[in-house]
Amino acid sequence: MAQQSTNQNGNGKNKIMKRMEMRFKFGTKDIILWIVVAFFGLTILASFVKVPSNSKTLDISAVFADIKAGKVSRIEVEENDLTVKYKDESVVLSKKEGTESLLRQMESAKIPTDTIEIAIKDTVARDSFISLVSNFLPIILMGVLFFWIFRKAQGAQDSMMSFGSSKAKLYTKDLPKVTFKDVAGVDEAKKELEEIVDFLKNPKKYAAVGARTPKGVLLVGPSGTGKTLLAKAIAGEAGVPFFAMAGSEFMEMLVGVGASRARDLFATAKKNKPAIIFIDEIDAIGRARSMGAVGGHDEREQTLNQILVEMDGFEPNEQVVVVAATNRGDLLDPALMRPGRFDRRVMLELPDKEGRAAILKIHAKGKPFVDGLEWERVAKRTVGFSGADLENMLNEAAILAAREGKTKIDMVDLEEAATKVKLGPEKKRLQSDLDRKMTAYHEAGHAVVTRMLPHMDPVHRISIVSRGMSLGHTLIPPAADRLHETKSHLEEQIISMLGGRAAEDIIFNEITTGASNDIQNATAIARDMIVEYGMSSLGPVNLDPESAQFLSRYGFGGTKISENMTSKVDELVNKMINDSLKKAMKILKENKNKLDKVANKLLEVETLEGEEFEKIMAEK
Repeated sequence: MAQQSTNQNGNGKNKIMKRMEMRFKFGTKDIILWIVVAFFGLTILASFVKVPSNSKTLDISAVFADIKAGKVSRIEVEENDLTVKYKDESVVLSKKEGTESLLRQMESAKIPTDTIEIAIKDTVARDSFISLVSNFLPIILMGVLFFWIFRKAQGAQDSMMSFGSSKAKLYTKDLPKVTFKDVAGVDEAKKELEEIVDFLKNPKKYAAVGARTPKGVLLVGPSGTGKTLLAKAIAGEAGVPFFAMAGSEFMEMLVGVGASRARDLFATAKKNKPAIIFIDEIDAIGRARSMGAVGGHDEREQTLNQILVEMDGFEPNEQVVVVAATNRGDLLDPALMRPGRFDRRVMLELPDKEGRAAILKIHAKGKPFVDGLEWERVAKRTVGFSGADLENMLNEAAILAAREGKTKIDMVDLEEAATKVKLGPEKKRLQSDLDRKMTAYHEAGHAVVTRMLPHMDPVHRISIVSRGMSLGHTLIPPAADRLHETKSHLEEQIISMLGGRAAEDIIFNEITTGASNDIQNATAIARDMIVEYGMSSLGPVNLDPESAQFLSRYGFGGTKISENMTSKVDELVNKMINDSLKKAMKILKENKNKLDKVANKLLEVETLEGEEFEKIMAEK
């Protein structure tokens, strides 16, 4: 299944930048407001406070004496302040006495007034301005303050009301178009969805024969199989508005927000019909509701109830198709799954060999590869890979080729990338000679036991290079895609997994912690064979307590497992594991010389390919 990734990683960064921008704008408004306040304040202050002058100050009697001596040419009067200008162009400051005018004081001192120029400044206009500003400035400032508070409160109210608005992303025709040509590996699902596209393109054709548009399509499958990509392909093929929203985006800390967003989402889609609503990870809000005595009134259930009403309520919901995706279809509420809501359930599985080859061709576009690359071999090598895994593998191969200075990607890069995707990158850990030897025999034990079992797939690679949490690995990919697992193959898988522990016991007469993951996986397979698959002496009975508890919890029946039956299951698991370990030890004892050769070769080269391993095993 091919997977295209949408670039959503920048959303968080953009939000931060927007918040910073809003804070910057808010700061600018504050600065302007304070500048206006400061301007008016300084204006009033300048009106009342005189700027100090460098001119000297004289007493009024000294000024009168200079006037009598004929030294003064001009006197400027501003209330009680006098500015005296002399004939030698010097200037002095003085003050007249009391409220009596200067002319009256000069007459009392018997000083002639016609010998000098007297100018009286009118301060009525200035006093009126100061009085006006001092009276109205507080009112203006209070008005500006209340206006600012009102605008902030209105913005907060709008933000509060926006909680109930839908946060769905709208994908229109202007955006890069995704069609069914961009999807591979899920041919059956594509055929099922082509009818939905035809419904949206030609609704009259189906209405003429009484057919109604399917209300919903549920895409169920493992991660990376292309559920989101298929939904985009439906919108791209139909050419209609595509509203995408994750299930978790409905939820909010405020009660009723989820239901409000669901109403707003469906109302918006109806206005733009025909349209598609895509809800990713719908299990976040669509899980089965509680069947207990206490009623469920939490936010998630209210949101689910609103979606149920919108999909199949009193009002018809024509030409609006709801496409939902989930990894856990078994957890969804039965009311959501009934006909009239999600009419179709499309299962997506991991791609088969042909599907993987088609996916590789899609994602290989734009990347240079060496001539004659065996894509069939790559498709065969990647059994169990999803579309996302394949896309990641090709990207890792391109990165590896660029790091090595290559101009084209070759098979070595693809092989290393496939191993890295599944097991992680190589780690150059410092190991003692004893640790390397133990790891070599452990992996050789897996390989030799696997080679001697008739129903096991061939060994692809053996390595004692550390990757992830493991000190080594033995790759045994399926030779072909399996739809059914047989009892014989499952039993041999357990024997193969215990081959490493058996080799440690035989060679070193000691056991290590290196087999912990093998034991865990082997025990899981043995228990599944007994409790789920009915492959034991207990018969074809499902004894899985977890599934029974789940069924009982949600009111669908289910039976509890008795303690006696649980004890029998544990005994059978223990017997199956111990018998498998004995078989593995028997195989290795009979082929100890080959075990030594494979382990010594691993100590020499660290990584052994399947062809080289077969040559060693074929030697007499």
